[in-house]
Amino acid sequence: MAHRAGFLVLALTMAALTACTDAPAERDVGEVPQSEPSSTPTPPSSTETPGLLVEQVAGGLEHGWDIGFLPDGKVLVTQRPARIALLSSAEPGARVTQVKAELSDVYVSGEGGLMGMVVHPDFEQTRRFTTCQTHTENGDPADIRLVTWRLAEDGKIATREKELLTGLPLSTGRHSGCRPTIGADGMLVVGTGDTAQGSISQDKTSLGGKVLRLDLNTGEPAPDNPFIDAENPRERYVYSYGHRNIQGVAIRPDSDQIYTAEHGPSSNDEVNLIQSGGNYGWDPSQGGRVGGYDESVPMTDLQRFPDAVPAKWQSGETTEAVCAATFLEGDQWGGLNGVLVVTALKGAKVILLTLTDAGDVASVAIPEEFNNRFGRLRAARSGPDGALYITTTNGSDDKLLRITPR
Repeated sequence: MAHRAGFLVLALTMAALTACTDAPAERDVGEVPQSEPSSTPTPPSSTETPGLLVEQVAGGLEHGWDIGFLPDGKVLVTQRPARIALLSSAEPGARVTQVKAELSDVYVSGEGGLMGMVVHPDFEQTRRFTTCQTHTENGDPADIRLVTWRLAEDGKIATREKELLTGLPLSTGRHSGCRPTIGADGMLVVGTGDTAQGSISQDKTSLGGKVLRLDLNTGEPAPDNPFIDAENPRERYVYSYGHRNIQGVAIRPDSDQIYTAEHGPSSNDEVNLIQSGGNYGWDPSQGGRVGGYDESVPMTDLQRFPDAVPAKWQSGETTEAVCAATFLEGDQWGGLNGVLVVTALKGAKVILLTLTDAGDVASVAIPEEFNNRFGRLRAARSGPDGALYITTTNGSDDKLLRITPR
């Protein structure tokens, strides 16, 4: 019988959270967005919110970066030090084996390495999954790229099939992004980082500091991207720009709404609702007037970019180092059904955001016992069983956790 690694029943305290609609003209740049009173019904109270059961599926991982569920019940986990783990199931007590794959060209440094992953919807026929990884040429950092793999029937070997997209910028490994998620229309949606280079986020010919959309099979830009007719072929991939370091991308169920979780510098992490062609206002080069990487500028600089899209939520005067994002889905979640889940690295917590139909943030809940209980939290994916799966990323004996309503 599978060993259950213990559980926590988490009482969720719902607290009011500032939400963002259109930014008032008088508000200071970088201040936590405010909203007008909402006509949306009051979110469920804590008495309507189920307790949570947290179980350990497996340990022995190292910086588990993303999670992919296979049709046979097994689970792939990418690990930042260029390793892929295969778990025998998504249940507590799963066995962990390492998948043999040619990953010697991955540039493992700082925040870079083997990062995000998606399992293809037709995996049962094709055995394909796609990863986002930093890449070296002759031992030097070269770029960040999306690579499509084929997993052997026995799960022991992954063979590289194709470079789906290359040329995402890479510097020292800082702000490498990189989270791929399959959109409601089947297109691949990828959040990228600005690699701590000042001019990249506002440069639409660069793939850094962007949300990209592309065909999962061909690697071609999505045909309805906002800059599809641009002369520069890289600009055709851009869906939104002006981002700092996106590490979470989530598609709201039964909609085409794309949410991202994005690192701020020393304040104002952001959760954004992505608009086609939108500028999200990050520009540490100040229009090219300064060299280097000036992180004193606001995350959403409405003085320089009055039409920039304000965040739906900001962390305020601190930074949680928000990471992955996913949605809870299913009646079993009760009052949490449809809630946006965001993990935090520095904050070592889970943040639960209740949204209005229009996509604004109505309230926030933080499971208190999750707070610092497991250390830094990175990946978050909803499994085919409706459970929430989260990885720790502390660097030693990292874990895959399974969270269900109790």
